Amino acid sequence: MATEQKRTIFLVDDEPIQNEMLKDYLSERFVYDIKTFDNGEDAIKNMNLNPEIIVLDYHLNAHRSDAQNGVEVLKTLKDRYPDVQVIMLSGQDKLEIAVDSMKYGAYDYVVKGETAFSRMENVMNNVSELHITKTVNKAQKKVIVFLSVVIGLIILLSIYLYYTGAYSSSAVN
Repeated sequence: MATEQKRTIFLVDDEPIQNEMLKDYLSERFVYDIKTFDNGEDAIKNMNLNPEIIVLDYHLNAHRSDAQNGVEVLKTLKDRYPDVQVIMLSGQDKLEIAVDSMKYGAYDYVVKGETAFSRMENVMNNVSELHITKTVNKAQKKVIVFLSVVIGLIILLSIYLYYTGAYSSSAVN
């Protein structure tokens, strides 16, 4: 009997209260294994857990002054793990940071505020739909390759049988 692998989300924010509030909110709405980190470096070290989604804050140096900011972490993540979906959730309402985030591969940029959690829920639903679409697409590609190989083998077998005389038009009549 196959066991379904639990899907994982990383929440990366140097404010523990923010991480816990978002974790609680998402836990009520989604079935994910949610891991929290207070810096991007620790999240990157734990990529062996194969997160499907990473929610990443921009400012990550409240507790560690040498911590990379969210865009630097985003660049590293997308360079090493291009399939992971990164959502920037930040208090920075600056257009240039949002544009940089998207330019370096963020799926979306959400500004912290009154509607941030409900917006996160919508973005997470979109990411989940994207994940399902990609999974179905991969499965369909495998089926197409398999069927192409089978059809090719049938054609080769037909040609072989025709030229060896095992199959002829008179044998059909």
